Formats: sequence, structure tokens, C-alpha cells
Amino acid sequence: MPLITRRWLNLFGVIAVVFALDQIAKRLVLDSLALYETSRPIPALAPFFQLTRSENRGSAFGFLPQAGDFFLILAVIIVIAMIFIFPRLPDNAQLSRIAFGLVCGGAMGNAADRVFYGMVIDFIHYTIPGLISNVSNIADHAIVLGVLLLLIESWRGEREHAAGIVPPAEHSDENPIHIDSR
Repeated sequence: MPLITRRWLNLFGVIAVVFALDQIAKRLVLDSLALYETSRPIPALAPFFQLTRSENRGSAFGFLPQAGDFFLILAVIIVIAMIFIFPRLPDNAQLSRIAFGLVCGGAMGNAADRVFYGMVIDFIHYTIPGLISNVSNIADHAIVLGVLLLLIESWRGEREHAAGIVPPAEHSDENPIHIDSR
């Protein structure tokens, strides 16, 4: 199987797994918890971690609650842009490829909520007493993990470039070999 085909299959596989896990978890929460009801699946972690069904019509932390349609359109634009950029990623950008799948899957999970429910369903409730209390979902976590992976790969690339270390690029059909004619 050509390398480019494997890369596309891996991307769509990550997107599908993130999307499916997110939507299945949200369906289970909708079927088992009333709005703002809390469950403590791990009693020892109850002060710090619990499940609380919540609805979010805006962005993170409920910011801009009237802008739900804007965030739906933004999610679609981000997914399209990432799919357009994906084949242009350097050969050695393995973390970026995974990250693109995580971000796209998460964006699509939250976009599906906006289409089907008019809001995003949140349920993962973390609390650090005196600091933060946040309710999110699997899609949000996938997006954050994807962004972190992109930052890590960017940081590693900058360090390698500054140190004069350039990892060998894999050559594939989509990236022809360039011969230095010095």
C-alpha cells in the first residue's frame, strides 16, 4: 500500500475513533444523567474528578453562549483546512499527523453536538479546589491533546534546527527526491 494511502487511512482512523468515543460517551451521559446531575465513578477521586452532565452553547468555559453557530462554522473550516494541509506535512511529522486526527475528530464531535442538540454536551468534571472547576468532554480533550502534540513537535523541530540536527526525511511519492547539484 502506498505511503500516502496509509497516511490518509491513519488520519481518518484517528478521526473516526475520537468521534465515535466522544459520541458514544455523550449518548451514555444523556441516557443516564439528568442535566447538572453528578456521578462519582471513582469515589476516592470524587473531590477532584466526577461526571456532571452540562450543556455548553458557547466556546470553552461557556464563553460567547450566543455564538454557537459561529463555532459550528469555525469547526468545519478548521477541519477542511487541516485536511487540505495534511498532505503537505513533512515526512518526519508523525506527531502532527496524529495531532491533526485528534483535532479534526474532536472538532467534528463538538460540531455534531451543535447540529443535533443545538449545544455541546459536556460531562468530564475536574476540580482543583480554590483554582478551577471545569466540565468538558472527550472531544475537548482530543483537541487539547492534538494542540499539545503540535506544539511539542514544533518545539522539537526548532531545537533540532537550532542545533543543526536535521532528521532524515522519508522519501515518498508525494515528496520527490531533490538532488543537490553542487
